[in-house]
Amino acid sequence: MDNKRLVLGLGGTVDYEIVWDSGVLEGLIREYDIRADELTTAVPVTSERALVVTLLAFVRDGVGGERFVASSEIIETFSARFEREITLGGTCVRAAIAMRTLGVTCTLHLVSIDDHVRRLLPEGCAYICSAEEDSTDPHLIVQFGAGVHVAAGDIDFTAPHPNRIIYANDPPNRDLVIAEEFGDVLSTADVFMVAGFNVIQDEVLLEERLARIAADIDRMPAGSLVFYEDAGYHIPEFATRVRDRILDRIDVYSMNEDEMQAYLGRGVDLLDVDDVEEALGELHAVIPARTLVVHTKYWSLARGERAGELRAALQGGITMASTRYCYGDGFTVGDYEAVGRLAVHQGGADLGEALESRGSGSTAAVPAFVLDTAAPTTIGLGDTFVGGFIEAWAHQIPPTSCSVS
Repeated sequence: MDNKRLVLGLGGTVDYEIVWDSGVLEGLIREYDIRADELTTAVPVTSERALVVTLLAFVRDGVGGERFVASSEIIETFSARFEREITLGGTCVRAAIAMRTLGVTCTLHLVSIDDHVRRLLPEGCAYICSAEEDSTDPHLIVQFGAGVHVAAGDIDFTAPHPNRIIYANDPPNRDLVIAEEFGDVLSTADVFMVAGFNVIQDEVLLEERLARIAADIDRMPAGSLVFYEDAGYHIPEFATRVRDRILDRIDVYSMNEDEMQAYLGRGVDLLDVDDVEEALGELHAVIPARTLVVHTKYWSLARGERAGELRAALQGGITMASTRYCYGDGFTVGDYEAVGRLAVHQGGADLGEALESRGSGSTAAVPAFVLDTAAPTTIGLGDTFVGGFIEAWAHQIPPTSCSVS
C-alpha cells in the first residue's frame, strides 16, 4: 500500500508490560512496611513505595486508571523486578500495528524516538518524528486478572475484576511538538487519524498545537477523512478547547463507552435502547460532530452524516479489537478471520436494529462478538478498534488513491 495515503498521529510510546507476580508485590509490601489502611490511589507517585501503594489500591478495587509518576527512574526500578515485555503504545502506533497484520501500512507522526521504537515499528510503515534527539520515557502497564490474590502483613485481598493501570511521565507526548513537514504529509493523505491532545497540560501550548494542526488539516485533499479518537484528558476542561478549535474539521469523532459516560456525567445501560437513544442525543448536544462513533463491549455505532458509509469500518474495528482481546499483540490473519466467524452478542444486535429503525438512515450499528478466553488482553482495545476501522475504510478508497498489499 502507498503508506503516505493513511496518516496516523500524533505520538507513540514505549511500554513496559510486566507479567503479574503477587509474590514480588508481597515482598515489596514487607520491604516498605506498607499497611492496609495506607492503600489509596490518591497519593502522588513520587517513589517506588508510593507506586506500590497506589497499585495495590487499584487491584484491591478491581479498577483501572492512569497515574503520573515523578520520574521515569521509578518505572525502570519497579518494572525491573518483574518479567516484562517491551512494546509500543499510543493510539496511532497500536492502530498501525493492528493494520499491518492485515497488510495495510501507513505513515506515523511521532514525538519521540529511540532504538525500541525503531526496532518495533511495524514493517513497511513510514514515520516522521519531531524529536531532535533520542529519549526513552517508558509507560508502565500493569494488567491483572480477576482473582489475583495478594497477602502480606495486614494486607489480604483478591481482585474482583480484571483491569489495567498505566504509570507514566512522558515529556515528549506532553509537549506534543508537531514536525515541520507534517502539513506536506497531510497534503496528499486520504485519511488522517488524530489523537494525543489529552496529555497536554499547558493552556498556551495546547492553543499553539491546535492552531498548527488545524492549518495542516486544511491542506488535505477534498474528500479525505479526518478521524478523531477521544481519550481521558489529564485536564478535563481542555477537551472542550480541542472541540471548539477543530471540531469543524473532523469527519468522524470517536470514543469508547467510558468516555461517553464521562461526558454525560452518568451511567448508560448499553443494552437499553431508550437509554442509549437518549444518551446519543445528549452526547450530540455536547459534541455536535458531523458523525459520532461510539464503540462499546456490546456494540459499535455511527450516527450522523456519514453513518451509512461506515458500517464496514465499524465491523472492521469490532473484529480487530475482539481479536486483540482474545489473542493479544501477536494475533494473525487467521485469528482475525476466526473471530469474525464467532456468534454475535444478541443484545447488541437487537439494540442496533432498534436504533437503526429509529434513525431514518442516520445510524449504523454493528453488534460485538461473544468472546470467551481465559487470558484476555485488556489494554489497547480502543487503539486496535481504530486500526481495524481505518484498515476496513482503506478498502473503500478508490484504487487510484490507495492500494492494499
